[in-house]
Amino acid sequence: MDTTTAEVMAELAGLDDPRIREVNERNGDDHGVNLTKLRAVAKRLKTQQELALELWDTGDTAARLLALLICRPKAFERERLDAMLRDARTPKVHDWLVNYVAKKHPQAEALRLAWTADPDPVVASAGWALTTERVAKRPEGLDLAALLDVIEAEMKDAPDRLQWAMNHCLAQIGIDHAEHRARAIAIGERLGVLKDYPTPPGCTSPYAPAWIGELVRRKESAAVSPSRRS
Repeated sequence: MDTTTAEVMAELAGLDDPRIREVNERNGDDHGVNLTKLRAVAKRLKTQQELALELWDTGDTAARLLALLICRPKAFERERLDAMLRDARTPKVHDWLVNYVAKKHPQAEALRLAWTADPDPVVASAGWALTTERVAKRPEGLDLAALLDVIEAEMKDAPDRLQWAMNHCLAQIGIDHAEHRARAIAIGERLGVLKDYPTPPGCTSPYAPAWIGELVRRKESAAVSPSRRS
């Protein structure tokens, strides 16, 4: 017997923890479900596209997060994904929609181009997230110098979510593409974006020059360590 939307909503309500909700609300996420428990529900339900659509349409944040875990990314029409992104009210839903669905979609490149050019900075941030994915995994055909031009001109004054996404792209270019590394670091140093961002001990700073330096150091260390053991 298939699980109904009402049954799932009741289960999510039972998992809601006021303490988790309080913490999440500080970051703009209006739900109180522990994400490990949410993933356990998704694992039990497995892929169910129709249920995912129904859960999304409830508008409830926890239900939407669960929907993104049990959906079939390739089953969405491009127009539906675009509408979902514009309706993704909270940061976690936005991030999961981009990372778990849009990145796997057959029209990810078309979405990337459309979203990056969108006047809505939150939508544009999704386009930049897809651009960062291409920088890291499929850079062929990208004009990295032109991307750096845009970042240099626009990142400093961009709204928070868009600025964060552009900064990630800047760092990724510097980490993965040695020929552009010096310029990426120089842009980061000149703009100073996220330079003073509070970073817990043991974590990597999102300040691009520090981020680039740390990740490059790790890659170089990993590359030489096998020879040291031989």
